[in-house]
Amino acid sequence: MKLQNYILGTWVTGTGEGVPMHDAITGEIIALSDTEGLDFAEILQYGRTKGGEVLRKMTFQERGNMLKSLALHLVKKKADFYEISYRTGATKVDSWIDIEGGFGNLFANASLRKLFPNQSYHVEGDPIDLSRGGRFMAHHIMVPKRGVAIHINAFNFPVWGMLEKCAVNWMAGVPAVVKPATNTSFLTEAVVREIIASKILPEGALQLITGSARTILDSVESQDVVTFTGSATTGRLLKSHKRIIEEAVPFTMEADSLNASVLGEDAKPGTPEFDLFIKEVRNEMTVKCGQKCTAIRRVIVPENLVEDVQIALGRALSKVTIGDPRLKEVRMGSLVSLDQVKEVRERVQELSKTASIVYGHLDKIEVIGADAKKGAFLAPILLREDNPFKNLSVHETEAFGPVSTIMPYKNLDEAITLAQMGKGSLVSSIATNDDNIAKEYVINAASHHGRILVLNRESAKESTGHGSPLPSLVHGGPGRAGGGEEMGGMRGIKHYLQRTAIQGSPTTLTEITGIYQANAKYKEAEQHPFKYHWEDIKPGMSLKTHKRTLTDSDIISFANLTWDHFYAHTDITSLDGSIFEKRTAHGYFIIAAAAGLFVYPNKGPVAANYGLEDCRFLRPLYHNDTIYVRLTCKQKVDRDVASAEHPSGIVKWFVEVFDAEDELVALATILTMVQKKQETFVEMTDEKIQESLNKLSEDSKPKWGIMTPQHMLEHLEYTYKIASGKIQDFEVATPEKILEKVHASLYNYDKFPRNSNFPQLEKDTLDKLKHPDLATAKEKFLEEREAYKNYFKENPDAKLNNLVFGEMNRYEWYLLERKHLNHHFEQFGII
Repeated sequence: MKLQNYILGTWVTGTGEGVPMHDAITGEIIALSDTEGLDFAEILQYGRTKGGEVLRKMTFQERGNMLKSLALHLVKKKADFYEISYRTGATKVDSWIDIEGGFGNLFANASLRKLFPNQSYHVEGDPIDLSRGGRFMAHHIMVPKRGVAIHINAFNFPVWGMLEKCAVNWMAGVPAVVKPATNTSFLTEAVVREIIASKILPEGALQLITGSARTILDSVESQDVVTFTGSATTGRLLKSHKRIIEEAVPFTMEADSLNASVLGEDAKPGTPEFDLFIKEVRNEMTVKCGQKCTAIRRVIVPENLVEDVQIALGRALSKVTIGDPRLKEVRMGSLVSLDQVKEVRERVQELSKTASIVYGHLDKIEVIGADAKKGAFLAPILLREDNPFKNLSVHETEAFGPVSTIMPYKNLDEAITLAQMGKGSLVSSIATNDDNIAKEYVINAASHHGRILVLNRESAKESTGHGSPLPSLVHGGPGRAGGGEEMGGMRGIKHYLQRTAIQGSPTTLTEITGIYQANAKYKEAEQHPFKYHWEDIKPGMSLKTHKRTLTDSDIISFANLTWDHFYAHTDITSLDGSIFEKRTAHGYFIIAAAAGLFVYPNKGPVAANYGLEDCRFLRPLYHNDTIYVRLTCKQKVDRDVASAEHPSGIVKWFVEVFDAEDELVALATILTMVQKKQETFVEMTDEKIQESLNKLSEDSKPKWGIMTPQHMLEHLEYTYKIASGKIQDFEVATPEKILEKVHASLYNYDKFPRNSNFPQLEKDTLDKLKHPDLATAKEKFLEEREAYKNYFKENPDAKLNNLVFGEMNRYEWYLLERKHLNHHFEQFGII
């Protein structure tokens, strides 16, 4: 069969004969890859318009939640992908890195939404005052590029390679066209099919080309971004493409590199660091059969420890079982193809012209559960280069498989030089328990490496290892490694955003950025700002408070209360030679007094104080000075709520403290947690319930489910008996490990899922009716509701169990009642 390409909103088969893709273990043909007949210019333009227009309009929060939903969806399907992954030669561990590592990238990038403003573009850095009067200023914004991200990926990580890039461009608001390496594109295609079927992404956000795309760069434009992962030779060829140069298209290259790991001089045999080093090298040689752009290719060790390392590595590698990756006892699978085996052998032969093979054989291998002649198997090969300063092949030739070379150094300077001779790598590492050695190596080697891991006994238990790129860290390296960067948290997202400097008045820039800029015009609030819900608060909304005079006794009392007896506040005889003239108010007292002036005392949408930022005291305040405060909304930041609290966002308030002469004397940014409006559910008052019941008749039909009107009311009557304590002889049905999360969902504003099943009812069955007719059911329903209300009126502090949500207090029963009645009344169309 032929793999299909997902382009222009549909799955398309190429019109050519196709290129066969083989099972790496058995050698049999899995499918044919064919892209003949595809119009790449049309594909790219479709992404720019169809997908780009939707993504660009989404806020960072919406994009992040989209990624989170996609990750959750894919995790449920992961078992299917593992079965396909085995055919690439990957073991279960290898597949975990690729598949769940890819999903993890979605989760990690989704969480970055919290670092961006609640809008479709980003505001970067601090404002810049360009004038003496504060009326002309500048800021930087970053908007999504209006092109498409073209990802040309390598064969070794068909899932992670796609998702680690796409997660970033989707967060930025840019669509993607993915071109995986042909050899393993069948796994990429399977994942993309699931992504498209989920309908979580907007159409056009993802297109897939499962085979050759030699002319795709002919159609790139200046707003596009091209990323490439693969060999340095191919990368340089693509980077020099005429269209890339003419259109000044950003090109991010992440090439295979000769990564080095150094054994510190202190890490002698018998130390934890020596053992960790051996384990790390073995893992990097055998995980993914050494087909990792971050694998350790050069093993740099003190010259007096070369024999020890060689022996220890040989022992460790001898325990690695090779064969069918589906078997539990197998620790290393195969290379991706027989062609790759041939290429690795050729590279080893080049290296062995000066280096000696000290472990393994190119033509001899034992495998479990497979045919060594049919599969792309290769035994781990360990070489030793005794003269690495003279014989340069070890620093220039990469065997992209389970191959590493040991080389000696005399001192740390030599180790650093050897690491640099690779001319740039993605990652280096050093195993040492001497922090002075670690510092010396890192500072001097950093210029040649994108990431450096220091491995020792303290970090080992939680270390992610030499070869594990992480979403929050940059992945890339200088020189041979390509000179590019991928991932890196917010940094990665910014690669797909256009940074623009904007200039104007503070008032204008406040409107553009969505962040209040100092000296902008205030928007006087019609009522106290703390009375507004999160949605109704706008940047610039402001309140001027009444005044307060600071007294001598205020300062002394604050000192006694806090135990802050700094001389300026308590010993006025010691002020000579200081910056203070009289008894001085504590800076934190000024902030506390400011809060006393602007805080609204009554219960409202403001749920809690969330923190304090950027606090500055511009001049001392003395007893008998008078102050007032200007409280202005500076910025709003959305937040996720997973615990037992109502949905809320963070509001940053710009606090300006002025004296009686209107001189600014202090400023700060305070954060409050502000509840969002509840607009999902109708409040279930007595009147609303009666009004709804009047609409319910025997002829009322459900919008979903199999309940009749009377079944619905008798179900609600039963739950009220639980809520009033009449029925409590049951076990909570929700498993303990998720009970807290389920319980917390009472506080959110999400509706109950349609067709959700009540624990005591069998699926798709109805209980036998208890009452003779609907009228009686209505009457009994109201009686039990009244009993529930009276119970909590008499027992306001009571807690009762619920079948689904566990132990609940009075307020939580109210929340459940509101959700539950809304669910069933909406089911029958009576609200």
